[in-house]
Amino acid sequence: MQASPIRIPTVSNDTDWDSCFHLSQETKIPAHQQTDVLYSSCGSGESEEETKSGEEEGEEDTDCRFLPKDELAQCQKKSAQLIKEKMNTQANRELIRCVILSRIIFGENHWKCAQALVSLAYGYLTLRGLPVQAKKHAESAKSTLLTWKSNMTSQKDKREILEALVMLYYTLGVAWLLQNHGRESYFNLQKAARNLKELKEFHQGGICGLQVSEKDLTIALGRASLAIHRLNLALAYFKKAIGDVVAAKGDRTPDLISLYEEIAQIEQLRRNHDQAIQYLHQAHSICVSLFTEVSPKTAETSALLAKAYAISGEAQHKDAVEVYFIKSISAYQATLGSEDFETLSTIEDFCKWLIQNGEKQ
Repeated sequence: MQASPIRIPTVSNDTDWDSCFHLSQETKIPAHQQTDVLYSSCGSGESEEETKSGEEEGEEDTDCRFLPKDELAQCQKKSAQLIKEKMNTQANRELIRCVILSRIIFGENHWKCAQALVSLAYGYLTLRGLPVQAKKHAESAKSTLLTWKSNMTSQKDKREILEALVMLYYTLGVAWLLQNHGRESYFNLQKAARNLKELKEFHQGGICGLQVSEKDLTIALGRASLAIHRLNLALAYFKKAIGDVVAAKGDRTPDLISLYEEIAQIEQLRRNHDQAIQYLHQAHSICVSLFTEVSPKTAETSALLAKAYAISGEAQHKDAVEVYFIKSISAYQATLGSEDFETLSTIEDFCKWLIQNGEKQ
């Protein structure tokens, strides 16, 4: 069973980022003027007459130095909402604005600015699927966060820095993995795990609300271990991830389907075919209970089961191969159509197996 290939987007320039900084880079606006320019470009909703009125009344609250902080809070809230609504490109733009505002409010060498850069890097990875951009922004934030972490006295700020470092190294790890650099991926994910361990000590073991969960990190470590051919280590990570998901959500959650499929692949590489088939049966059972027999997801697991039985090479599995191939093809035809790529690919695999077994008709 082959893992699905991962398409790496090839984007030469980070145009969103460049356009946001184009003005300041080209014209070199003084720092005290950048606030006014940025705030007006973000849209304060305040007219010139209202501003003059506030000045005449002597209201100190209208001091423009405080306005970017309010705008930053709004951008953070808006980006979170857009992510929930799966409006990924718009959410990414809001994350860019968060970086610009943080740079003006705190300065580009402050950890808060680096924290915003890490969120942007994570956004490029998870929202846009752009590992090159994700790596660029994560790397630019790394030295700042590490410097502030070593000199930080405030426990609250140090916890936030640790959270940012977990996200930073996770982002770098997954970005390297998407570009087929398993060793670099594993190295960075291990750093994420060490920072997560330190963060758990701050919280006395219990952590909630992190964007990068312990399950996310465990799965990524399993995939990175598989990429560097450390099969036993990959198996241990996936078993832990499955155990954590079962403990949190039960044994019929859809989160388990892909985990069972991936751990089955590891067992096949270890030539434990019976164990691989058992994991795929668990995935198939969940699909049937959640999506019924006739669904694309159930068709996918049926095809994987057919291939797993075929790969085992056992004569007693011949009938099972045919049964699950037919189930898969029927489900694909009923849901996606006879001309769909998945339908045709599964028919082709079935035909190849039939020819190999002397069934030439």
